[in-house]
Amino acid sequence: MIFREYFSAYYITVGKILEALLKGTPTEKELQAIVRKYAFEESAATILPALKQGEWQLMKEDLTTPIRRAPTMPMTLLEKRWLKAVSLDPRIRLFAFPTEGLEEVEPLFTPADYRVFDRYGDGDPYEDETYRRHFRTALEAVKNGKPLFIRMKGRKGNDVCGVCMPYKLEYSEKDDKFRLLTRGNRFVTTLNLAKLTECRLHEGKWENRRGRGPAAQCVVVLEIDDRRNAMERVMFHFAHFKKQAEKIGARKYLLRIWCDQEDDMEMAIRILSFGPMVKVLEPAPMVDLIRKKLIMQKNCGLI
Repeated sequence: MIFREYFSAYYITVGKILEALLKGTPTEKELQAIVRKYAFEESAATILPALKQGEWQLMKEDLTTPIRRAPTMPMTLLEKRWLKAVSLDPRIRLFAFPTEGLEEVEPLFTPADYRVFDRYGDGDPYEDETYRRHFRTALEAVKNGKPLFIRMKGRKGNDVCGVCMPYKLEYSEKDDKFRLLTRGNRFVTTLNLAKLTECRLHEGKWENRRGRGPAAQCVVVLEIDDRRNAMERVMFHFAHFKKQAEKIGARKYLLRIWCDQEDDMEMAIRILSFGPMVKVLEPAPMVDLIRKKLIMQKNCGLI
């Protein structure tokens, strides 16, 4: 376990409550707001009573604290080594990842210590400074709701350019590529960042032309046979998706995954990687796609 328990949401929340108590006398409503911000919606029913009733002897009934100094949470050497290892991933350099204080720290692992399977070898050029600049510009536009002027080479080698409104950056683990999803321009909807030759914030007038909005969502329903730790592997593999799990037998689970309809091909490839432990139940188009790919594999002698 890399991160200690005292870095959990509860410890951070209690620390913020103590900071507020040391600065003044906050109301109970203000303390509830701190809990909602740093913990979970239902945590107010656990944290505040434990503090007020003396179970956690950090706050008195009059909403003061015997603590004299605000708590600090310094990182352990193991945590610093893990962060140093993360900083070696070329993708992390796309973001404002602070590395101060890690200069002399030995990484917990390096890229030479592991090998990634089931991934195409022509991923995005994360080391290229132009690519990084385009990524940061696109990220700023997504965060602040600003339009972008983009230019790229078309299929016939001609320049394609236009103004669009980006609303999402997504990463394809299979392709090792970032894609920018946009609306407001019927010619530009989904962009591979690596293909952009120019990407800048649009400062002039921009008219929201007819174009596609966010991709339609669908729910993929999987039946998982929990052999060879399949359930844990599936949950880890789809960790960045919204999902809901339900136990239906001794080692059987139903898993619902919310995803974009236009990503059906990538979803099918990822699901097939789990073999017979995972069965697709819904939606019908995904079931048909899985069936067609299995028939193709069988005809090629792969199964």
